Amino acid sequence: MKRTLAFLTSSIMLLLISCSTDFGDRSFGSSQAGISYPNVDPQLHEYFQDFEKEAMQRGISIDLIELEISGVIENIGEEGVAGSCQFGNHIAHVTIDKSFWNLASTSIKEYVVFHELGHCVLERGHLEVTNSDGECQSIMASGTTDCIVNYNNSRRDRMIDELFGV
Repeated sequence: MKRTLAFLTSSIMLLLISCSTDFGDRSFGSSQAGISYPNVDPQLHEYFQDFEKEAMQRGISIDLIELEISGVIENIGEEGVAGSCQFGNHIAHVTIDKSFWNLASTSIKEYVVFHELGHCVLERGHLEVTNSDGECQSIMASGTTDCIVNYNNSRRDRMIDELFGV
């Protein structure tokens, strides 16, 4: 059973990485250049900034520095896991798998970072909602079901609206 789950998770992650549509001319890091997040890998800064910006555009004020969110890019020992969030008892720590990060497109990196921040900051659990085509309707999908991640320009705003409860 464990081997089947690991294979399924690996297959889904491979599908996520290989079939994603990047955001093309979308400018990452354009929101408030120069912000530095203590205890956060610099490669994650633009995604943290964009998370705050997307929240603000939906009328939600989030300050990841004030919340003392930390984040790293390092190897995660569990096969097929792109990211994790450790939170509770005044801890909020995002880990993104290094192998995933090195292969993923910009859009899928955003998807995974926003997913983990959804856990750490918004305290959201996984949500396995699909449309009639089998596509995931939430960034908070676990990646362990048959739901198809189709995070692209045409679906991005709707998925981020759902993430922030708009």
